[in-house]
Amino acid sequence: MKNSRSTVVPRAEDRQNIDPHQGLSESQVSDRINAGLANTVDSTTSRSVWTIVRTHLFTLFNLILGLCGLAVVLLGRWFDTLFLLAAITNVVVGFVQEYSAKKKLDQIALLRRDPATVVREGRVQQVPLDQLVVDDVVVLKRGDQVPADATVLTSDGLDLDESMLTGENDPVAKVPGDAVLSASSVLGGTGRVQIFAVGANSHANKLAQEARQFTRINSELRAGMERVVKWITFALIPIIAIVVNGQMMAVGGWSRALSSGAWQDATIVAVSSIASMIPQGLALMTTISFAVAAVKLAQDEVLIQEQPAVEVLARVDVVCFDKTGTLTEGGVGFDSVQALDNAPAGWRQALAWFGADENANPTAAALSEEFTDVPAKKASGTIAFSSAQRFSAVELSTGAWVLGAPEALLDAGTPERERASELAASGLRTMVLAHTASLPRTADGKVLTDKPKASPALLITFREQVREEAPETLQYFADQGISLKVFSGDNPQTVAAAAKLAGMNVDSGAIDASALPADGEELAQAALTHNVFGRVSPEQKKNMVLALQKAGHTVAMTGDGINDALALKHADLGIAMGNAAPATKAVSRLILLDGRFDRLPSVLAEGRKIIANIERVTNLFLTKTGFAIVLGVLLGLLCWQFPLLPRQYSTADLLMVGGPAFFLTMMNNTRRYVPGFLNRALHFAVPSAIIIALSLIVLNFVGRAEQVAGGASLTQLQTATLITLVMLGLWNLTTAVRPFDLKRAALVVAMYLGLALAVLVPISQWYHQFELPSGPLLVWTLALGVLGSALVEVNYQYHQRWLRRYHPDAVAATRAAKY
Repeated sequence: MKNSRSTVVPRAEDRQNIDPHQGLSESQVSDRINAGLANTVDSTTSRSVWTIVRTHLFTLFNLILGLCGLAVVLLGRWFDTLFLLAAITNVVVGFVQEYSAKKKLDQIALLRRDPATVVREGRVQQVPLDQLVVDDVVVLKRGDQVPADATVLTSDGLDLDESMLTGENDPVAKVPGDAVLSASSVLGGTGRVQIFAVGANSHANKLAQEARQFTRINSELRAGMERVVKWITFALIPIIAIVVNGQMMAVGGWSRALSSGAWQDATIVAVSSIASMIPQGLALMTTISFAVAAVKLAQDEVLIQEQPAVEVLARVDVVCFDKTGTLTEGGVGFDSVQALDNAPAGWRQALAWFGADENANPTAAALSEEFTDVPAKKASGTIAFSSAQRFSAVELSTGAWVLGAPEALLDAGTPERERASELAASGLRTMVLAHTASLPRTADGKVLTDKPKASPALLITFREQVREEAPETLQYFADQGISLKVFSGDNPQTVAAAAKLAGMNVDSGAIDASALPADGEELAQAALTHNVFGRVSPEQKKNMVLALQKAGHTVAMTGDGINDALALKHADLGIAMGNAAPATKAVSRLILLDGRFDRLPSVLAEGRKIIANIERVTNLFLTKTGFAIVLGVLLGLLCWQFPLLPRQYSTADLLMVGGPAFFLTMMNNTRRYVPGFLNRALHFAVPSAIIIALSLIVLNFVGRAEQVAGGASLTQLQTATLITLVMLGLWNLTTAVRPFDLKRAALVVAMYLGLALAVLVPISQWYHQFELPSGPLLVWTLALGVLGSALVEVNYQYHQRWLRRYHPDAVAATRAAKY
């Protein structure tokens, strides 16, 4: 089944015959409303506010952190609630983002909400759009928008603009029996149409309904974090049981803990152990990175509607774009004039008149760029342009001039027609200027609209106006190894010419998509093997995007028309131009507010920075989560008390992970995207986590022995644990910031200084309940910090060799990056 861009019109025997001058009666309207045949539309998305709240609030992580926070608050330990800050921020930011997206989706409307003019009981009246019913007779005039799918009953030069639906720029003439689609606009003439599809069944609302469905953007960073969350979620239930039981046993068992009140301190340290296992800070750092990038890009007239969009562009390997409004300015410019034999004088003034005509179509209006000598004397007769006849005419002092399409004014087989065909085949829009003595008139002197018998005088060519920035931007993407594809509703030759002007390779020619099926294998193969397409329907655009994705590509789609909305919706990254239709903007993830295509390289650079820097901090967060789990389980099995209070662990986390991660995510990094960041991060983080956990176990073994011997207190052991942990964590930080520069070195030094201040400043000692270790415990503290750091370095060097062997592309990308 081949693609067709026309809507199927109900058969005459299936439609009720309605007099175009009488319309429906009030009783017929009432019957149709009661039968559910009114033009009402459900504008809700697939996700309610409650669903959004439930998604972001009711997660296992939030439940665990919430219960931990509740326990701390009930025990009156307010200083130990700092760990809740990141979790609360994640919930708030996530809800705000998704609720904002829901509001945009709910507001999608392809139709203006102006009242429609209908004929009912012989009277012309206006009714709200939602009160239109099937079989209503609607009166259309210039400037109106078609409110629902309908069949033409009468037409007096009725011309429609269907470009926002089909992508074709040329006006479409409509005659009785033709279909007219909702959301198309009337360019000229008048007519009466009979509605056959309303509400959700109309063409525009079907597009809107699909566009309104909520879909999450395909973010590798978010997907990677969700995988980590899933793994930890399965493990947390038994781990929590082990930790809680271990802490109760550490104070003498459940019975003694409950009877003596020691359960309160055991609960606090259990909370500290459990909260440290959850990597909520990683999600927060990612959110902050996206937010900062969004603010920065907004200053360059780029609006990010869903924050992960900036990351997705850095992963894109195919960019698809519409021609009109993206590759070109959306209009045509004058190219040249080719005079035919014996062109009569006065043609320049005639072209100036056509260009200056207030009713000129966009092509004729482009003549005003070159021809400005408009005749001072008023025209003695005119024939207005009609897309049905495809010409317009004027009678001046130099004779009558007719401007129109070659197919309308030139006979087939003539040299002039063949030459016009050659010019059109090269991608140039071609028109003919013909001349005759006068326009045909009736006996009383009224100008007839019939085509005059005129001799061709000139061939006039027009060229698509390619955006000034397009060639450089397309070359940039090509240099980055990104494939480029043009999907347009225009003539394939016109599309190919514009693509060639923009610097694309069009040697393989343009594909006429009207000869392809709407979906299926043939369409998919064409999308994979060719780059330039014309006569593409909205459904085909969407299905070609899906075919590219199925083949493993990450696809970006740019556009400005409603005909692009579905493709933008289903692409990994939808990009709308600043002058795009409201519905197209609503479904896009990113909007180029000033319509400049050359903004995209800066978005790609921001995306690369985010991905590269988040990969760095992922190493830190996964190491932290890993050693927290290993340490918590080992201490629980050994029935040893967890050696850090929540406030102490929050400070350690700030020094070795949270603070550095914030600054790292903001630093410049041009490293190109390489898939698989999570696997690379885990390869390094798991061994480092084990090293840190075992170092702390050894330290606590020594510390417990010192406690038994009376040489150390619990607060000294807690302080020693923090010192060793932060020493190991900061050496782990040095592996993430390499190669060093002044900024990164200063960051590491600042964190070591922060450790010194935390354990030495009196007010910090009071807040954290610190007491400096001494004697053998101090020696073991520093020794294990140095030894553990050396082992982390060994693991880092092994990880680098592993990368060079199994992930050389990642190593090459790192070496080529600028920091």
